[in-house]
Amino acid sequence: MSDDQPMKGSCQCGGVTYEITGKPLAMFVCHCTQCQKLSASAYSTTMLVKLSDLHVTGEMKTWERMSDSGRRNVAYFCPDCGNRIYHLDPEAPAFARFKAGTLDNAKMPVPDAHLWVNSKQPWDEIPEGIPSYPGNLPPEEAKKLFSRNS
Repeated sequence: MSDDQPMKGSCQCGGVTYEITGKPLAMFVCHCTQCQKLSASAYSTTMLVKLSDLHVTGEMKTWERMSDSGRRNVAYFCPDCGNRIYHLDPEAPAFARFKAGTLDNAKMPVPDAHLWVNSKQPWDEIPEGIPSYPGNLPPEEAKKLFSRNS
């Protein structure tokens, strides 16, 4: 994970800024159809951080939906430019899934895994050596990843 501490970022218009003071726990590339819509691209890059390490300044709005995995997904975004900053799962409130593309320094770490590859674009090649899963990260893999990065 990134050694740049703290990490800083913002929405596109600058109305929402943030700082992450702790080390990220994991980096994922999600290929689900909802992330394709969210990013207006082939996938979305998501960094898992402790919510207590994420410090946001500026007004934000929320929008909620059910994810492809059947869990609630609450999106936090700028009300002016609409840029998403992070997501929360009410069943795991200690962690924020923050959108890595909003970092001021766009140097993202190598992903720990590619998720929902059953929905990935056929031309998108996943580099060798990076785990990929047809759906969400399996619970046993999540446990290994979190114990490695905590």
